[in-house]
Amino acid sequence: MSSAPHRVFRLLILIWVGSALTIGYVVAPTLFTTLERAMAGDVAARLFRIEAFLGVACGILSLALGNMLVRRGAAGYRRLRWLVVGMLLCVLIGYFGLQPFMDALRESARAAGLDLAHSQYAARFGLLHGIATLFYVVETLLGLALVWMLPAGTPAQGAERQAGVTA
Repeated sequence: MSSAPHRVFRLLILIWVGSALTIGYVVAPTLFTTLERAMAGDVAARLFRIEAFLGVACGILSLALGNMLVRRGAAGYRRLRWLVVGMLLCVLIGYFGLQPFMDALRESARAAGLDLAHSQYAARFGLLHGIATLFYVVETLLGLALVWMLPAGTPAQGAERQAGVTA
């Protein structure tokens, strides 16, 4: 079996998980410590939008590759696909399900001439933000588990090891 699908699967997962960790746990907190709160929130929202689309693209491509690898006999990818599905669901619910409501609350506060934190929408926004954050944390934990469980080497190398052949 060609190692290309295995390598592309690994690359997609590493891009997805690496970008999620970087944006969520390095960039966003840095924005809030260096910029005014409303500006930091706007920039972070844009970055999380990019991250969500990247996650959907990587998730769909990873699922397609994982399915292909399983059909070709790489049974180790069976479990990995479930982690990808879990991560993809977290993106879909956390970003595409909750973010539109958060954006509407942010815009309602701006239309009223208020800072979101000092508006009547603050409590609802905080609740939605907390739920979205929970989905993001679960997504990144699943991603870390997925990276940890990625097969070492290529499927062909694994078959050689099982057969007792050394390279």
